[in-house]
Amino acid sequence: MSYSTSNHSHLTDNELVSLYKSTSDKIYVGELYKRYTHLVLGMCIQYFKDRDVAKDIVLQIFEKLFDELKKREVENFKAWLTFVVRNYCISELRKMQTQVNRDIEYQYQLKNQSVELDKEEAVEEEQKLEALEKALESLNPFQKKCIELFYLKNMSYTQIVEMTGYSVNEVKSYIQNGKRNLKMIITNSK
Repeated sequence: MSYSTSNHSHLTDNELVSLYKSTSDKIYVGELYKRYTHLVLGMCIQYFKDRDVAKDIVLQIFEKLFDELKKREVENFKAWLTFVVRNYCISELRKMQTQVNRDIEYQYQLKNQSVELDKEEAVEEEQKLEALEKALESLNPFQKKCIELFYLKNMSYTQIVEMTGYSVNEVKSYIQNGKRNLKMIITNSK
């Protein structure tokens, strides 16, 4: 906030406030800004612990003064300004804390929704597995054996042939027909 100011440094704070109230000329608040920027910035840094945030707050406070000075009777500008700065900083910190709390609550809700979705997905997966187990029981013993060894035990055709004594063509046929039968059983049970 920079206002082109003629030299009003000889005027007292109260004279500047009075002139602003009577003329609404922001040049007088600009002179007060020049006088008290360092004080206000120092206070804001104490509250916010971040120089950049503090600088933004300083500008907001001086913008607020345009309205506040017209509404208030100010006898000791520096003391009044200190009061305004303190209240404004506390108010902003509360807003920030409220926003942080909202953000935390939102994250918590998202996590809970995710957990609920995970539970629903787990229940759905469990139901699919139960349907698959029932369907497996419906297959003929040769198909069931080959499907279990191939898909559940991750065995190759060769390993299944060695374990069961079936031919490679029988193993392939049992697996292919078993898959088709499983699909039909599960589809018809829905």
